[in-house]
Amino acid sequence: MPSKYRKKPIVIEAILWDGEPSTVEALLRWSSGDIHYHADGYIVIDTLEGRLTASLGDYIIKGVQGEVYPCKPDIFEATYEAVE
Repeated sequence: MPSKYRKKPIVIEAILWDGEPSTVEALLRWSSGDIHYHADGYIVIDTLEGRLTASLGDYIIKGVQGEVYPCKPDIFEATYEAVE
């Protein structure tokens, strides 16, 4: 019989991937080299699960252990809310 679990309330950092050069620079500094920019608008991220692609409009999240990974906007908005 499955049990139910609730995600612990944690605070993460995230950057919206908008394709702007300033965002590329910020992502590269922020991720410690885990992100590879491609001029046609997508980025490839070296994650704990392997290489993942982020498209324009995806959020790039830094998790609780410093891991970086992409998240689709609908999942991000259903899972996270802004913190003051």
